[in-house]
This record gives sequence, C-alpha cells and structure tokens, in this order.
Amino acid sequence: MKKKKNGKKRTILTSLILTLVVVLICFCFIPLFNNLKFGLDLQGGFEILYKVDSIDGSKMTNEKLKATYKTLSKRIDSLGVSEPEITIEGKDKIRVKLAGVKNPEEARSQLSTVATLSFRDTEDNLLMSSDVLKAGGAKISQDSSGNPAVLLSVKDKNKFYDVTKEVSSRSNNQNMIVIWLDYNELTDSYEKEGSKCGTSESNCLSAATVSQGFASDVIIQGSFTEDEVSNLVDLINSGSLPAKLTEVSSQTVGASFGSNTLNTTLVAGIIAIIAIIAILMLIYHFAGFVSGVSIMIYTFLVFGIFWLVGGVLTLPGIAALLLGIGMAVDSNVITFSRIKDELLKGKSLKSAFTEGSKSSFSAIIDSNLTTFIVAIIMFIYGESSIKGFSTMLIITVIIIMLTMVFLTRFLLKLFVNTGYFDDKTKLFININKDDIPDVSKNEEIKPGKFSKVNFLKHKKLALSISIIVILIGGVVILFKGMNLGIDYRAGTDITIVTDDKLTKKNLNSDLKKLNLKSSSITITDEETDIRIDDALNGDTVKEVNNYFEDKYNAKVNIGVVSNLVQKELVKNAILSVLIALIGIVIYVSIRFKVSYAVGGVVALIHDVLMIFALFGMLRLEVNSMFIAAVLAIIGYSINDTIVLFDRIRENLNDYNKKLTSEKLEEIANTSIQETFTRTIYTSLTTLVPVIILLILGSRGIFTFNMAMLFGLISGTYSSIFIATIVFLAIEKKNIGKKQKPKKVYKDDYEELSVKGVNC
Repeated sequence: MKKKKNGKKRTILTSLILTLVVVLICFCFIPLFNNLKFGLDLQGGFEILYKVDSIDGSKMTNEKLKATYKTLSKRIDSLGVSEPEITIEGKDKIRVKLAGVKNPEEARSQLSTVATLSFRDTEDNLLMSSDVLKAGGAKISQDSSGNPAVLLSVKDKNKFYDVTKEVSSRSNNQNMIVIWLDYNELTDSYEKEGSKCGTSESNCLSAATVSQGFASDVIIQGSFTEDEVSNLVDLINSGSLPAKLTEVSSQTVGASFGSNTLNTTLVAGIIAIIAIIAILMLIYHFAGFVSGVSIMIYTFLVFGIFWLVGGVLTLPGIAALLLGIGMAVDSNVITFSRIKDELLKGKSLKSAFTEGSKSSFSAIIDSNLTTFIVAIIMFIYGESSIKGFSTMLIITVIIIMLTMVFLTRFLLKLFVNTGYFDDKTKLFININKDDIPDVSKNEEIKPGKFSKVNFLKHKKLALSISIIVILIGGVVILFKGMNLGIDYRAGTDITIVTDDKLTKKNLNSDLKKLNLKSSSITITDEETDIRIDDALNGDTVKEVNNYFEDKYNAKVNIGVVSNLVQKELVKNAILSVLIALIGIVIYVSIRFKVSYAVGGVVALIHDVLMIFALFGMLRLEVNSMFIAAVLAIIGYSINDTIVLFDRIRENLNDYNKKLTSEKLEEIANTSIQETFTRTIYTSLTTLVPVIILLILGSRGIFTFNMAMLFGLISGTYSSIFIATIVFLAIEKKNIGKKQKPKKVYKDDYEELSVKGVNC
C-alpha cells in the first residue's frame, strides 16, 4: 500500500514537472521565434540569380566567381540589409537574397553594375583605372620579411611607372596611392574614410605609400593578416575583372505580402500541433500526453538549432517542420503499438515497455534514415527554396531521434518504474485491463481488430485501380501536358492580393497598357495569379510592381525564371528523384534483402506516378515545391513499407516450419493485420497538419500540401497492396530453392509474434 502511495506521489510530481516544462517552452518560444531570420517569402524582399560571364570571352574560373562573390557581398553591406544571403550555385551562378530590403530596384541596379577599381591620390583625384592591371592579376604573396602581402601584376607598365614616379615626388603626406572599389564621388573621400580603409565599412581597399616609380609587378605590404590579404586579393580581382552579370531569375515579394503569409502559416502551424497532441492523448491517454510534451520539446529544439546555425526560415522550412512532426509522431506510434502488443500477450507493464521499446527501435531507425538520405539528396541537387526545406528536414530527423525516441522512452520509463500504472493500463496507454490475458490461468489472447480481414484477398482489384488512375492521368498529360509553373516552363508569375474586385477583362486591359500578354489569369477569393510567357527584365518588373500596387493598393509578388534556369531545374529534379530511389534501394537491400528493396521501390515509383497522374488530371501546378513534396513522399512513404517489412521479416524469422507459398502469403497478411492500426494512426496524425495548412495556410505551399496529401494516401495504400505483392511475387519464386543461411539481426531476438494481435 505504501509503495503505491509513493508511486502516486512520484507520478504526480513528475507530471507537474513536465507541465512546467511545457509552460516554460511556450513562454520562451515567442522570443526565440522572433529572433529567427525569416526568408523573403515571410517578410518580403528581393531575390535574384545571376549568371556570371567574362566580357572578354575568357573562361569563368572558380577564382573569378569567388572574386565577383566578394564584390557583391561588399555591395550588399552598403545597402544596409541586416540578414543578406549570397551563395554560389554551380560553376557560373550567384544567388542573392535580400529579405526585408526596402527598395528592390535600387538593390538590383547597384548589384548588377560591373565592379570598378580605381587608383586615386589622397585628395581623391583619379590616377589610374583597373586597365593598368592584368585581369585577375592580384595574388597572395609575401614581403621581404615573410609577412602576408598582395602582389599586383601590372599590364601597362609604362603608365604605372609614370603615375607612381609622379606620386613618389610629392610631399610625405601626399605620396600615397589609394585603391578604391566602386568609388562614389558623392559619399566617398579618403579624408573621411582613411581610418576605415581596408574594412567592410568603406569602399577604400588599401592606401600605400609610394617611395619610387615602378615599372614592374608591385607588392602592397602592411600589417595584414592572411585572411585580410586573401580578401583584398579577391576584391581587387573583382574590380579588375571584366565580369558581366546576367539576371536569369528573380522574385520580388512585398513586405505586407510576406508578413501576411507568415501570420497565416504560423496560426495554421499552431493549430496543427495542438490538434496532433489532442489526437495522441485521445488514442493513447497518458502516453499520448508524454508524447505531446516531446513534440513541444521537439518543436522548440528544431527552432533553437535552426537559430544557432543561422538558418533562414521560409515557407518550405515550416512545411518541413510540420512534416517532421508527422514523422516524430510515427516514431512514438510504432513504440506504443509494440508496447500494446506485449501487454496483450499477458506481460506486465514494465516488461511490455522494455520489450516494446526494444522491438520497435530498428523500424524507427530505418524509416528515419531513409528520410535523411532523401533530405541530403535534396540539399545537394535542390535550388534555393528546396535547400531551405532539406536543411530543416535534416535537422528534424536528428531531433526526432533525440526527442521522440530517447526522450519519450526516458520519460515513459520514469512513470512505468513508479508502479502507479501497473494496474491502470487503460489510463496509461488505452488498454483495457480485461483485454490483457492472465498467463498464469492460460487465458487465450483476444483477436485483434483486423484479425479477420484478408487484406491480400482483393490485391487484383487494388492493382487495377492503380493502373486505371495512372493510365487516365498519363493520357491527360500526353494530350494536355502538365500544368507547369514558371520554375519548369520559364516566364513570369505575378501574384496580386487586394481588396478590390478584379476581373479578367480589367486585368487584360492593364497588361495591354504595360505591353504584356498573359498566358493565363486565375482569380480566387484570396489572390490573383497572372502568368506571362516572357521572362521580364528588372525595369519591367519594377514598372509592373508599381502599377498594380498603385492602381489596386495591392500586395504584389513577382517571380521571373529564364529558360537557362528552367532547364537546370528540370535536370536537377529528374536527377534528385532517380538518386533518391537508388539510395533507398541500396539502403533497404543492406538492412533487409533485395526482394524487400524491390518491393519498396516499386511502391515508391507507384506513389510518384499517382501524384503526377492526379496533378495532371486535376490540372494542379507543378513547381519546385511539387518536386520537394515528391522527394519528401519518397522518404516518408517508405516508412510505412519499412514498418510492415520489419514485421514480415520478424514473423518469418519466428516461423521454423517448411515455408510454402500459401504460408508466406498468410504471414504477410498477418503482418498487415498487426501493423494496420499503427498505419491508420500515423497517416491520420501526418495528414492533420497537411489538411490544416491546406485550409488555413499560405497558397505559397498549396502545391506542396496537395502533393503531400495525395502522396500520403497513396503511400499508405501502396505499402499494403503494391510493396507486399511485389515482395511476395519475388519470394514465392525462391521457395524450394537452396537458401543462404538466414541473416539474423539483434533486434529479431524476441518472443514469437501471435497472429491477430491488436495494435
């Protein structure tokens, strides 16, 4: 009696501590969220992708690209943007993101101007331009004392000698040559900026005393560090290089447009998290509450790590976070299902918890690692928004393993060890005490909810449905094509949000005034989308943006993609999907065997085809976020298949008699029965955030959510009716053949699974 009272006290105390942790997280979450860096789709701003070429026709090298990068970085500093992003993409492209920039057109103009290097005296008179230097002729060197210095390769040695000779003859205070990058006559002056020369706060790169005339290569020396010399070399080269920046894609998002997107998405995300926790508590009672606490900690940690690594939160990033919550819940559902399995075999709560946690571990590891593989592939081959999505997905997978596996189990173990729930399994994990057989009295195990369902009985009908849908979708795509967004067809996309009532007639009249012609106009209650086949240049983008803002008091978002970018995006999309499939085949083959891998990949191909077919039939837009969703489904829907295959493998290992085709199919069907409840619960909790984002979230991730919706439904279906059928077809051919010794995994040593166990 005393032991039970102590257990109750410890349970109450631990529960209060967990509740306090949740309150503390909620209290700290708002300041953490406000300190995150937001992408331009959430706060407005300007994004541009440049193709960098040499005007003189020479090959674009890494050194030249790096030098141009440094120039753009220095120019961005002068714009006063607090959190700029500038990244090199491929061999000849640079992407610039300026979230929160007030004047996108001023930024575009300043960024795209060719870098200008000039040599001036201390009174700011021009002495020489970059013409006197060889292109890219600045190099890292050392002075006579071995200290870091800059070597300049002179092309016009006669002029260089004349200038340096004349400057050396001046008085001590004026015998200096000052090197400027993008000198501005209105704001730059050596008198004012001499003390800042060589820092990021000034366009002044260096000021060197000249003691004699030079008719050869020269060294700039001073108290430089190696990093300062390297930076100076890059900046001088960028000013002396005849580099040309060609705008190949851009996006302009109004500040109010972005803030509205952030607010709606944040509200949708909070509602989704609350709904998931409520469902978990309804299904698993106290264990669901513990899982809910873990979800809160998971969400806080993901944002915390994202803040620590300096990540920029975007709409795709939020989508990845919510997808991660679905994966996190899946990890707990697998564990809870296993614990219930063990309880229904008549084991004590403590024993059931130990065995259930152990037997679920491999399925959780496998399912999360396959998603991790796909996230890495997305990061390597994805463009800007996809990289943001994949970065968040990589972080979520790592945090899932820390919180939803180890933390949840640790917390549950604390409560299990109190002994308070030993006779309260209904309260703990929603198992009626009457359903638990008394092993000492040889009571029979009650059949599970789906123990009488023959899932494989209608496999031919299931295959027929898939084939019909894919064929119909294929025919529609063949004759009408896909509804491609500007990412994959090039052109311009103009999104307008206004309280004014717009009509196609009025908009066509507006476009005529702007000398533009639309390929389509879509008007909804939330926004209006105008597509133009041509990729607009910077000046036209500014004109269009100002026109619609002024006339309709509208929030405007303009995206531009050139043919060059479109071709690269298509190539990378195909590559990333193929490599993701190959990666999963290799991983599943290693962890299971080839027949499982083939079944899983065929199911994934089926899911991809179904998503394409449904998008083709419904004429939904295919853009870069659609590809992100397809890749996410490849990583996520394999979870269902792996959990099912893990149970099939386990049941086959436990079966010691001669295997026949009939028995193999029976074991497969039993495995489906045993995991089906878990499949339903996981699909439900993952679909909840997707549906809420569809209803309440921004249209910026509408395509992603629709693809996820189709993919999740198809993935649940294909795990049972596609992956299993393919696996059975391969394995049935191997029955009777000489088999290699069975590979037994450490997690396979557990009690015999009983047919009909209720998950």
